Amino acid sequence: MITGWVVAAALGAAAGALAVLLLHRRPAPVPQGLVAGGPSAADVLEAIPVAVLVVDVSDEVLLGNRAARELGLVRDGVLVALPQLRQLVRDTRVYDRPHDAELEPLSRPGRPPAVYRARLARVIDGTVAILLEDVTDARRLEDVRRDFVANVSHELKTPAAALGLLGEALQQAADDPEAVRRFAVRSQREAGRLGALVQDLVALSRIEGAERQPELERVLVDKAIAEAVDRVGTTARARGISLVRSGEHSLEVLGNQDQLVTALGNLLENAVNYSPDGAQVVVGAHARDIGDLPMVEVNVVDEGIGISDSDAERVFERFYRADPARARATGGTGLGLAIVKHVATNHGGSVEVRSSEGHGSTFTLRLPAVREHLS
Repeated sequence: MITGWVVAAALGAAAGALAVLLLHRRPAPVPQGLVAGGPSAADVLEAIPVAVLVVDVSDEVLLGNRAARELGLVRDGVLVALPQLRQLVRDTRVYDRPHDAELEPLSRPGRPPAVYRARLARVIDGTVAILLEDVTDARRLEDVRRDFVANVSHELKTPAAALGLLGEALQQAADDPEAVRRFAVRSQREAGRLGALVQDLVALSRIEGAERQPELERVLVDKAIAEAVDRVGTTARARGISLVRSGEHSLEVLGNQDQLVTALGNLLENAVNYSPDGAQVVVGAHARDIGDLPMVEVNVVDEGIGISDSDAERVFERFYRADPARARATGGTGLGLAIVKHVATNHGGSVEVRSSEGHGSTFTLRLPAVREHLS
């Protein structure tokens, strides 16, 4: 979203250009901040990324920049905008005061609909200046943040409430050693869930940019995979799941060791949690040229329950769970794959999943490679 001073400059430029149009019988003074022979107000308007329009009392367009023309708001020299915008123009003209409102999603030729904020001001003799600022990304970010806060509140509330109830149960069962042990085990499980959630929230916050991102360095893929395997080894052995290393060795990527181990560990943990006892999880690295870019692909292949097509499109969203019941049973926080996606993005890479229900899943993490290992 553009800054306020750019919007103010656009309004000033629109008013200046309109003055030139209406007072063309005498030379227009050079606006403050511009020098003779420099860019004109019209030149400035053409370069401004927000849509600027000036309409007269008949809604005929006296002035419009390129951004406004690209929105298709003008036809045969007349404003043909949304009814909501035309009403704002009339209100601005009648009540002689500025208006600021968010419009319904506006269709754009060849592009998805967008949300625009309209700012209108009466200039002279019923003439109205209009600025339309694309706030689609800002609104989407607000929605994501709102959903995130709601989800975090819910996820934190569940184990916290469970711990409170278990504490009361422990007090009431003080004379029953077996009940105390049972409630204590459940308390430890809920405390573990709470701790894991907080840990993942902290990790996600750091990776998303709350802290300065570390410099990228040469990372040996074998070492990152070995550390990730070690992190999930205890859980895998307890369920008889084999962790198998395959693919090429001695590959290097440009990245951050800690973040890559976290991402690979989350992929392996996800594979173990959603695989049956005695299954096999394979992790392998391969060198690939994607376009002109040398990349390293790390694949994590499981024999688990698989993911439907509809779920596969959303598994990297925060707190999204393809199988909520299974996630609760394994203590999953719903943030692991979101962290993987952010790590991939931070490294200039990507992550994707290929899966079908009942036939396991393959997660592929792609990262920029060190070139000499691809010769």
